[in-house]
Amino acid sequence: MAAGTLPLDLVTPLVEAALAEDVGSGDVTSRATVPEGAEGSGSIVAKEAGVVCGLPVARIVFERVDGRLLFEPDVQEGARVAPGDLLARVRGPVRAILTAERTALNFLQHLSGIATATAAAVAALEGTGVRLLDTRKTVPGLRLLAKYAVRTGGGGNHRLGLYDMVMIKENHAAAAGGVAAAIRLARQACPSHVLEVEVTDLKEVVQALAEGPDRILLDNFAPERIREAAALVRAREDPPEIEVSGGVTFDTLRSVAVPGVDFVSMGAITHSAPALDLSLELDPSRRGS
Repeated sequence: MAAGTLPLDLVTPLVEAALAEDVGSGDVTSRATVPEGAEGSGSIVAKEAGVVCGLPVARIVFERVDGRLLFEPDVQEGARVAPGDLLARVRGPVRAILTAERTALNFLQHLSGIATATAAAVAALEGTGVRLLDTRKTVPGLRLLAKYAVRTGGGGNHRLGLYDMVMIKENHAAAAGGVAAAIRLARQACPSHVLEVEVTDLKEVVQALAEGPDRILLDNFAPERIREAAALVRAREDPPEIEVSGGVTFDTLRSVAVPGVDFVSMGAITHSAPALDLSLELDPSRRGS
């Protein structure tokens, strides 16, 4: 499962902010209970099945806390793990391991949860020819990491933000005077951008088709209406791509992936993915050594 490129230059500031939030002036508990100079090791273990994502981020967390810490993954990014599987080991000063533990696990669990949810959605679409996309419904500040996790889970990325694609939604169309008017205005202002337009009924599908968008998004269409809309679009000589979105769940995913649809976008894989249950276990044979 290809993980794609992780923007490491953007990860370090996120890690530093997370550590500043958690560590503050210092880890008083570890200072009080762990002898200074104690060396040891810890193992990051899966407590449930899932897809691993965020190992490079966890490495950065441990290294930023103490450059003497050695982080050694036991699985590859994107690997599927079962309960009890070892993900990684970290060795070095015990105080530093414990100081970094929660921040490293927070990143690792969150990203692995997204990758796991994505992989489940991709599996649900298997055989349909429809590709899964994410949305902009991400935790503020963590979007690039969330989209990396989606790729790690086998999904694809929609636009990164408001700047890299024209996406005409219902409110834009209302402000512009309708779907057709919004497409014309956007084409004039942003001729080099990919243009997608959201439609809410078959009438708007026809209006959009007359203006030649690159992609039409069918928002909250029932499966029967998706089939009707797909037939209208595919009847064109050079049809735009078709995306389905709006309230898509794991239960409805397969039903909206009808023939003729290119993409299904699903916010739940990022905004509602449960964190993968992981733990860091300090090796008792080396604790305090």
